[in-house]
Amino acid sequence: MAGPNGRTAEQVRREIEHEREELAAAVGELRGELGVSAKLRAKLPAVAAGAVGAGFLLGGGIGATMRLLARRGREGTTRARMGRFSLVDRD
Repeated sequence: MAGPNGRTAEQVRREIEHEREELAAAVGELRGELGVSAKLRAKLPAVAAGAVGAGFLLGGGIGATMRLLARRGREGTTRARMGRFSLVDRD
């Protein structure tokens, strides 16, 4: 027997079961995403340090730092030397 909206009780049961399965799948997916988020949050300091280090390297930080140290070698007293680079004391 059809209800006021033209659907039978069996159709309504099937729709409810389908919605229940979709909801269970969505909850499972959400739990998986939250698990990844919690793991990342727990390791945030290490991830941030790695990102800073990678940015430094990709930005040419090592070469720029060594050029800065070499330039300072011509402006002050040399304290330490490594190859053509030197650490200086600026008085």
